[in-house]
Amino acid sequence: MAGSVSGDIFRVTTWGESHGTAVGVVIDGCPAGVKISEEMIQKYMDRRKPGAVKYSTMRKEDDEIKILSGIFEGKTTGMPISMLVVNKDHRSADYSEIASYYRPGHADYTFDMKYGFRDYRGGGRSSGRETIGRVAAGAVAMLILEQLGITVNAYTKSIGPVSISDDGKDMDYVKDSPVYMPDKEASVKAEEYLKRCAQEKNSAGGVVECVVKGLPAGIGEPVFDKLDANIAKAVMSIGAVKGMEIGDGFRASQSCGTENNDEFAIKDGNIVKLSNHSGGVLGGISDGSDFIFRAAFKPTPSVAAKQKSVNKAGEQIDIEIKGRHDPVIVPRAVVVVEAMAAITITDLLFKAMTSDINKIKDFYK
Repeated sequence: MAGSVSGDIFRVTTWGESHGTAVGVVIDGCPAGVKISEEMIQKYMDRRKPGAVKYSTMRKEDDEIKILSGIFEGKTTGMPISMLVVNKDHRSADYSEIASYYRPGHADYTFDMKYGFRDYRGGGRSSGRETIGRVAAGAVAMLILEQLGITVNAYTKSIGPVSISDDGKDMDYVKDSPVYMPDKEASVKAEEYLKRCAQEKNSAGGVVECVVKGLPAGIGEPVFDKLDANIAKAVMSIGAVKGMEIGDGFRASQSCGTENNDEFAIKDGNIVKLSNHSGGVLGGISDGSDFIFRAAFKPTPSVAAKQKSVNKAGEQIDIEIKGRHDPVIVPRAVVVVEAMAAITITDLLFKAMTSDINKIKDFYK
């Protein structure tokens, strides 16, 4: 009922609230024998934790992952994997004031309308801290995909009006960029823009682009569980995402068929595409090319500038939001986008194993 579960075979359930005791995840359907350790998972956790990038909330959390079950002698057992992160630096008093009114851009009003109650401390389940469970599960999925030669890499494509150059991305620079951009010049301009936003007590949005390499052809279902449909749902479930496109995306609507179609050819005895306007998916099924998609993030709704709102008594009021908030969500969301892509692709890979009787016969020989 609460919609906290994703996947059919590789099944992920996140739990916990921003200012609760802990947040975490349970993974069911992970095969036995995958080498996993807390250190491996922690590398991903460190990329999304507060303070991981220059432009993030002042909340100080180690986000130290603890594996509670499903691992024995450094490998998965095939049983449910449970992981958690204890919340330490939560200041609920910072949020007591908002219990009586609705913050613009937040889920305060909609939670009240749905449940007749809401956890106003940092947003509860609608907080960005919920993504901790996603990233932990995504790390496990990444370790599975690595063994299949599949990589998932995301980066910041744009922040506000500043976009990276289309001519050659410097992927080695991404981790050195304060905003996770593979373009040094654009990264500097994006920082300048964020500084102006901060001076104006404002925030910024942006776009994350993700590239999946090594994904074989034939992954995804032809109707409801299309590769692109499932990825869109997974990525759109990230709290601040307001738009999604795959391949050429909305540009395809301005193209002619001959421009948008990817022609086929034979190279080294294999069928290949001469272009990749489709973004690596045809008819909801992967075509063997790089799978490319983009997610648009809205500006952080918590801004220090004065805004209009209403309280529960129905009175018009002016508010100034207090607390510690990211001036831009995008850089810390990069690893969350990777995680949701990895989780979704892993689930579809497992489902594809039963799509052909010959695959089943080969398995049971």
